[in-house]
Amino acid sequence: MRKNLIAGMVGAIMLFTTACDEQKFLNEVPLDFFSLENSYKTANDYERALTDLYARVREINFGIAENVNYFAHFQATDIAKHARGDADRFGDYNVWLVPTNNMVKYHWESWYKIISNSNTIISRIETSDIADTQKQNITGEAKFFRAYAYRYLVYLFGGVPLILEEVASPRTDLTRASREAVLQQIALDAEEASRSLPSINQVVDGKVSDLVAFHLLSETYITLGRYDDAIAAATKVINDPHVQLMKNRFGARVAETDKDVFWDLFQRGNQKRSAGNTETLWLARMEPDVPGGLLVSSGGSQNCLERYAVPAGWTLTDPDGKTGMNGQGMSDYNMGGRGVSFMMNTDYYLYDLWESDWNNDIRNASHNIVRDVKYTNRASVWYDSSAVKYPSQNGKLQPWRWYPWPSKATTPGDHPDELYADKANKILKATSGSTYRDMYILRLAETYLLRAEAYVLRGEKAQAANDVNQVRSRSKAKAITAGEVTLEFLLDERARELVYEEHRRITLHRMGVLVERVRKYNDLNQDDIKDFHNLWPIPNTDIEANKDAKIDQNPGYN
Repeated sequence: MRKNLIAGMVGAIMLFTTACDEQKFLNEVPLDFFSLENSYKTANDYERALTDLYARVREINFGIAENVNYFAHFQATDIAKHARGDADRFGDYNVWLVPTNNMVKYHWESWYKIISNSNTIISRIETSDIADTQKQNITGEAKFFRAYAYRYLVYLFGGVPLILEEVASPRTDLTRASREAVLQQIALDAEEASRSLPSINQVVDGKVSDLVAFHLLSETYITLGRYDDAIAAATKVINDPHVQLMKNRFGARVAETDKDVFWDLFQRGNQKRSAGNTETLWLARMEPDVPGGLLVSSGGSQNCLERYAVPAGWTLTDPDGKTGMNGQGMSDYNMGGRGVSFMMNTDYYLYDLWESDWNNDIRNASHNIVRDVKYTNRASVWYDSSAVKYPSQNGKLQPWRWYPWPSKATTPGDHPDELYADKANKILKATSGSTYRDMYILRLAETYLLRAEAYVLRGEKAQAANDVNQVRSRSKAKAITAGEVTLEFLLDERARELVYEEHRRITLHRMGVLVERVRKYNDLNQDDIKDFHNLWPIPNTDIEANKDAKIDQNPGYN
């Protein structure tokens, strides 16, 4: 995978930036550079093109553009809000969610780029000399990515243009397909992917398998109202002999006996199936210091969940108004790295979700949700005292300087050596901020909750409760009864289990409850969100460029 990633990134740059321009004035097949004519011949050529799709998905979800990934996925939902209360970084729907916003344009164009590159693979594979079995596998993988891209587009924007063929020249005559038609196409592509992709025990870490396609199928079938099919697809995943929930301690830090298996899931190196994690379905690989591996050990601005979601506790003064902290982030559960307080969880996530089972559910343990911070400046008379019990002066004025946070946002005690200014005292350099572990795209726990959703919608609440309790029992949470299972409860359980993993905005859009959930649980955005925000606006630039047909803007944005 590592070699493929490096080759794919280099190949992608050459393939997708030069080919179209060169094609305009060359009739012969070039021999000394990559073009569309010479780049889709061998199985390795197609593997490089597929690797580029993985890289693009990883970049959209975890890359450098801070205003378009984590904020798009989590901010201004029921689970998270802008910590500082500003209008930027999705702090205000009416300021941020507009047709000229760069985040909106980025997601529209980035997902369509994946569709475009997938279509090129699909269109050209038939004329290649590759064996039929390889053609089938490559086509299935490309169709999975096309389906995955349309998943984001349809839930964010509604019905969108369906483009299913390679586009050799600019098109200005696109029209919107219906939401139903897009969902049907996602199902068709995912069905073929489920038949063509290898089983999960045959793929390397980070590659999609048939089970990932079945998970996507289950979700899509639910949206289409095909609940029996959704249950069958999810059951294919859950019953596969090569996957199961992790219920016992595992990985590199099992010697830390005060922790638990849920904590283990988010420690460095523990996400890979090759490391024994049978719960992983699909990972975004992070390989520090490897070209194309996204992260560097000396710091940077990629995969910055730590930077965004962890509070800037290192800025606190003590109750006397004097310096309370040592002035740097620390690699421990006191500081959690070097956060800057851009994104904080709502009270709904931090408190409401846990009230009925506060002391039992290990997902609420102090090492999984950090709820206290101590002063670290040895010169302060308040050194080692709780800043929650004895509030900071500037923290009182600006509560964003510290707030409780889920420890899965970072890797306390396990930052790269290059990031320490003083490793003996766990003090980090200012360049800290990235989360240095592989990131889950799909975990088996989500499949259980997805099947439970289909059971609820089919009216089989006993089966739904059983699936939910499979997840809850691992976390030592109280079992629930059939009468307690509702769609709202499932959203609660998804938040408990999958916070900062599932793209919460997509889930809420998919279920059609974004607006009501924000109004109910997000005190910052409850007044600025409007009914029409259940869909995003289509970028004005793309509407205007489509001069030979009309792409209607979503209601409310005209």
